Amino acid sequence: MKPQVITTEEEYDRTLETVEKLMACKNRTPEQTAILQLLVTLIEEFENKNYPLEPSSPHAILKHLMEARGIKQSDLVGIIGSKGVVSEVVNGNRAISKAQAKALGEFFHVSPALFI
Repeated sequence: MKPQVITTEEEYDRTLETVEKLMACKNRTPEQTAILQLLVTLIEEFENKNYPLEPSSPHAILKHLMEARGIKQSDLVGIIGSKGVVSEVVNGNRAISKAQAKALGEFFHVSPALFI
């Protein structure tokens, strides 16, 4: 396969197949590794252009992390405030403060910037 800018879904699919084959190769040569890196960059460029992701709000990120880890609002009481404060923050009725973002970052082991 000759690396080129991906412009169609067919090219995208073919490039994905090639990347999968290269990733499955246990003893890649330096040239194959370089091609793999280039193809991944081309795929990312195509995806960013054709499938852009909308940035998530801090509250949406908090809800996602809570759901993914099976955490209830009551688990955040004392970490970011009282029961009422936690409810307001989780439901998006109150902005997440910098101190709360730092506490949430430590609690979830993620960057506090996600909550600002």
